[in-house]
Parts: sequence; structure tokens; C-alpha cells
Amino acid sequence: MPAVDAAAPVFAALGDPTRLALLSRLCDGQSQSIVQLTQGTGLSRQGVKKHLTVMEHAGIVTSNRVGRESQFTVRPETLAETSQYLARAAQQWSNAIDRLKQHLGE
Repeated sequence: MPAVDAAAPVFAALGDPTRLALLSRLCDGQSQSIVQLTQGTGLSRQGVKKHLTVMEHAGIVTSNRVGRESQFTVRPETLAETSQYLARAAQQWSNAIDRLKQHLGE
């Protein structure tokens, strides 16, 4: 099941509220540095970097070195693939509920 293997690291990475907040900040499509992403979070740069590294390993973000800083950007294709996985799972559940309703005579 390659879809499950691809989706699992994304769900694991996004199961953390800090990472969800970082993703939210990156969803405007603009690259941002660790300094920019740290502002207003109450976290250290090292803490934000740790979260970004997890997200990068899951394929959610990519980094690009610009001078002395790394710029982080969302990988929309990963989010699209994960969204498609969720849509398939939702459809399977919907089909199962419909079969159960038919079985019960509703």
C-alpha cells in the first residue's frame, strides 16, 4: 500500500500542534527563514528547526539555503497527495455506512 506508506509520515508529523501552526504560517506560499518562523511562537530557533526537520523528512516542507539562512517552503504536492488519501478513506467509510444502512433496511 504505497499510499499508506506515503501518508503515514505526514500524519505523524502533523500530529503535533506546533508543526500544524508552522504549516499554517507557511501556507501562504512564501519561503520563510527559521528567524521569521520563530517570531511570536515563544520557541527557540533550535526548537523550530527541530520541528521543521521532522516536517522536511515527512516531505511536507523543503529547505533552500540562501546565504547563511535556510528558507522553508511548503511542498503542496505532498499535501495534495495526503488530501487525496483522506478523500479515498472518507469515501470508503461512506460506502461502508451506506452498505450498513441497506443491510438494516433503512
